[in-house]
Amino acid sequence: MVATPTPATAAETSLRQGMRPARIPEPCAMVIFGASGDLTRRKLIPALYNLAAEGWLPAGFTVIGCARHESTDDDFRERMKEAIDAFSRRPAQKEVWDAFSRSIFYITADLQDPNGSDTLRQRLDEIDQTRGTRGNRVFYLATPPSAYPEMIRQLGHSGLNRGGCGGTGWARLIIEKPFGHDLASARSLNGELSQVFSEDQIYRIDHYLGKETVQNIFVFRFANGIFEPIWNRRYVDNVQITVAETVGVEGRAGYYEHAGALRDMVQSHMLQLLNLVCMEPPVAFDAEAVRDEKVKVLRALRPLDTDATARLTVRGQYGRGRVQGQEVPGYREEPGVAPDSITETYAALTCFIDNWRWEGVPFYLRTGKRLPRRATEIAVQFQPVPHQLFHGDNRPLEPNILTMHIQPDDAISLSFLTKLPGASPQIRPVHMEFPCGAPAAVETPDAYERLLLDCMLGDSTLFTRCDEVEAEWAFIDTILQGWSHVPRPAFPNYAAGTWGPSEADALIERDGRRWHCR
Repeated sequence: MVATPTPATAAETSLRQGMRPARIPEPCAMVIFGASGDLTRRKLIPALYNLAAEGWLPAGFTVIGCARHESTDDDFRERMKEAIDAFSRRPAQKEVWDAFSRSIFYITADLQDPNGSDTLRQRLDEIDQTRGTRGNRVFYLATPPSAYPEMIRQLGHSGLNRGGCGGTGWARLIIEKPFGHDLASARSLNGELSQVFSEDQIYRIDHYLGKETVQNIFVFRFANGIFEPIWNRRYVDNVQITVAETVGVEGRAGYYEHAGALRDMVQSHMLQLLNLVCMEPPVAFDAEAVRDEKVKVLRALRPLDTDATARLTVRGQYGRGRVQGQEVPGYREEPGVAPDSITETYAALTCFIDNWRWEGVPFYLRTGKRLPRRATEIAVQFQPVPHQLFHGDNRPLEPNILTMHIQPDDAISLSFLTKLPGASPQIRPVHMEFPCGAPAAVETPDAYERLLLDCMLGDSTLFTRCDEVEAEWAFIDTILQGWSHVPRPAFPNYAAGTWGPSEADALIERDGRRWHCR
């Protein structure tokens, strides 16, 4: 059963297409450090091209790719055109590309060298004059995290943190995850940042917050009066958040060996999803009000001591197996992975939020690589009716479940029970589904499109604040500390192409429940 939306006004159509702002940013330049890397090719330049194609970029907008290897403007433009053709949701169209390419430049510089920051500052001053960017700059750190501290210091040393045109322009900094490796390193990085940039200049990006369905959680929860009365411990039995990947480390072993599933996925993406499901209604839909409520959820997360970690968490590492019909190697056989690696590629946990709304409701989180299918889902299971009149062929009746499908498809579905036609009372669940993405004729915008545009507009609602990051790590640190004191499983402990270790099923089944995402 598919829910059909009523005819929309122009404003409602704009809302469904990503809650895009109704104004164009001020003229500005975006400097991408690490311009030769995959993130620039796969995400950033395609996102900027699509914004240009849809008319969201300001006049004079300029991209400056910055990296250590030698290149020219023309060479860089050609590589970026190839990237757009390969990774954009729309290939490069001649008229749009011709105009967009004139805004792309390249500079060879190492920002960890003081001379590099001076060279960049001079080039930006020239572009302010020739392209009218008015001293407004966005700096994007698409580099390894180990380079962040020195790059931040050099931006401050050269005065680039204050904007150009005699200080009349603005400067903003976008930082990719991982934001720290634990609580201590996150605090240290926040300290480095605060010495150079004010908090309102800093945009810690988590691309999950730019996804269509994730944005729709705000509207779903806070624009529909039928759900608010039941969005609490009295009516919700449990909440499950699953982030399943079919891929392995995909050439990222150097990073992943030091991160693992808990740091890579749970600390950032999954806790962000938990925040949006559990937060109280903000007083306004603005950056500080929204982030205030998210931080309250994180601070209410019950910390796990060593005993709780042993009972309420599961970690795994995949071995050889078959994924979607293809033989794949085990994690320890992947290029760049140590043959005796103890890095987890799977993590599952039960957590609780100790506040008035959610006291006693279990939240089950799981994520893993080399699972049977790619899926990111939030399943809200409701309490059964107080008195069962129907017994479903002597089997327990299926629960009512509200599922938010984030990827690969953007949709929200609701399952409820109904009687099948016939003389006997056969009861079966049916599903009503609403697609959250754009109509079939319109490509759904990529998350980076929304987030880059928001940064240019100075809207940090969908970015994480310093206290939010530290609160995430404070919770994750309790699990890391617990794992250091409990025996590690014998890795590998699940085959590629399965749904993870058997202990993950036992984790939820001993509570009388089961995983819904299969």
